[in-house]
Amino acid sequence: MDKKIIVITGASGTGKTTISQYLKKKYHIPPVLTHTTRAPRAGEVDGVDYHFETDETFAKNHYLEQVEYSGFHYGSSEESLNQTWKKVDIASIVVDTAGAISYKKKYGDAAVVIFLEVDLETVAQRLHDRGDASERLIKRINSEEFKRDLKIPDELKGKSYEIINKDIDLTKKRVDEVINHLIFK
Repeated sequence: MDKKIIVITGASGTGKTTISQYLKKKYHIPPVLTHTTRAPRAGEVDGVDYHFETDETFAKNHYLEQVEYSGFHYGSSEESLNQTWKKVDIASIVVDTAGAISYKKKYGDAAVVIFLEVDLETVAQRLHDRGDASERLIKRINSEEFKRDLKIPDELKGKSYEIINKDIDLTKKRVDEVINHLIFK
């Protein structure tokens, strides 16, 4: 089987991490570890949760996408993907839509993009339910990145699987169809 990267994208609160965890649990498809310059939180382990980096070591990688958030750098690198591909044929990664476009441009058909979508009301409720403070929630929903990620970018139309995630069981069935198509085509 050719190497594949399942790129899970969409706005915050659309279920990207839930689907990544589902792929790992049901299909043993591991997520590619991303890099960060922030310090590990309690219980986090370097090489398990993230590649924890200094500003200097972070700068040495080749990133497909990277962002700065609260003064820290986050990114997904070609190095980490290649490390994962040495162990498995299929891996997953959760990125914003700009990152998904980068993966599609770089890897073509090897990048299988799943775009998760829900209506704004549902997303807002999910973010609230997971504990986002009201002022943070309002700031996030009004951000350019959030608005951008609510709809599929033109660069990914017709090149990705679009799944409306209103019902997680139906979403998992659609994801199963995507995986079965990849494995058994």
